[in-house]
Amino acid sequence: MTDIQAARRPAFEPTHPGVLLRDTVLPAIGLSVTAAAERLGVSRQALHAILAEKAAVSPEMAARLARLCGNSPDLWLRMQQNRDLWRVERDMAEELGHIEPAKAA
Repeated sequence: MTDIQAARRPAFEPTHPGVLLRDTVLPAIGLSVTAAAERLGVSRQALHAILAEKAAVSPEMAARLARLCGNSPDLWLRMQQNRDLWRVERDMAEELGHIEPAKAA
């Protein structure tokens, strides 16, 4: 039996999905933050927190963004997950280094 190897994380921090939304998507579809929030059915403050990288994209928000943008919720969730995991592995590097990987018998 072979050892299962974890995928290596990139050396750079993955982009927060709010950056893509703020810098690319909203300008491309010609919506202001207020107009986008209204269409999404969320408060302007909730959307602004994502655009400012202060809040994560939840599964509910991912579904809303996918509907607005005509893409998949998976895109938004994968971006958020990649960033979250990158940060956790960076912040816990020392602690994780003390865990001995299990070997197949």
